[in-house]
Amino acid sequence: MTDERPAPAAGLRERKKRRTRDALLRAALLLFISQGYERTTVDEITETVEVSQRTFFRYFANKEEVAFAVQDLVESHFVDALGARPAGEPPLEAMRGAVLAAWDTLDEALSEVVPVDLYMQAYRLIESTPALLAVHLRRSTELEERIARLIADREGLDLDADPRPRVAVAAFSGVMRVTGRLWGQGEDVSVSAIRRMTEAYLDQIGPALAADWRRPAPADGA
Repeated sequence: MTDERPAPAAGLRERKKRRTRDALLRAALLLFISQGYERTTVDEITETVEVSQRTFFRYFANKEEVAFAVQDLVESHFVDALGARPAGEPPLEAMRGAVLAAWDTLDEALSEVVPVDLYMQAYRLIESTPALLAVHLRRSTELEERIARLIADREGLDLDADPRPRVAVAAFSGVMRVTGRLWGQGEDVSVSAIRRMTEAYLDQIGPALAADWRRPAPADGA
C-alpha cells in the first residue's frame, strides 16, 4: 500500500507559513488598536514581526484584508453553526441559535489564531473607524446574501422566486448591526456582553414586527 502522508519537511513549511501569517495578523491588530488603523503602516507591521514587506504581501493584499482576516473566520464560524442547526427549526430561530452558539464557541474557534480578547477589541475598532465600518457594511451585504441562500436551501425554496429568506435575514442582520453598534459604544467589550445584548435584541424581533405597538388608552377617570 502506498504511503500518501505528506513529507515532514512539507508539513514543517506549512506550519512555519501559518505562524508567520498569524504573527503578522496579531501585530497588525495590536498596532491598529494602539495607534489607529489609518495611522498604521505596512512597514510598522513588518518591522514588528521582523519580516519584509514582500512577506506581508505574500499573505495579505493590503491593510484592509488583514483588518478583516479574523472577521472572516468569525463569519464562517457563524455560517457553519447555522448549517448545523436542526432542519426543523424555523429560520429566525435557527439564526438566533446559530449566532448564540457561535459566540459561545468563539474562543475555541479563534484560539489558534488570535486571543479572543484581541478580536473583540479589533471588532470594536471596526465599529468605530469610518473607513473600516464602510467596508464592514459592504461585506455584511454579501454575507446576508450567503445566509439567505443557506436559509432558502434549508427550507427548500427558490431564493429568486420567494422573498421570505431575504426578508428574514434582513431582519436578523439589522438586529446584529444595532447590537454591534451599541456594544461598541459601551464600556464592556467582552464576548458575554455582546452575547447578552444580541440575545435580548433578537428576542424582540417578534414583538417589534407586531401589527400594533400602541398601548390601550387609559379608561376615563383613570
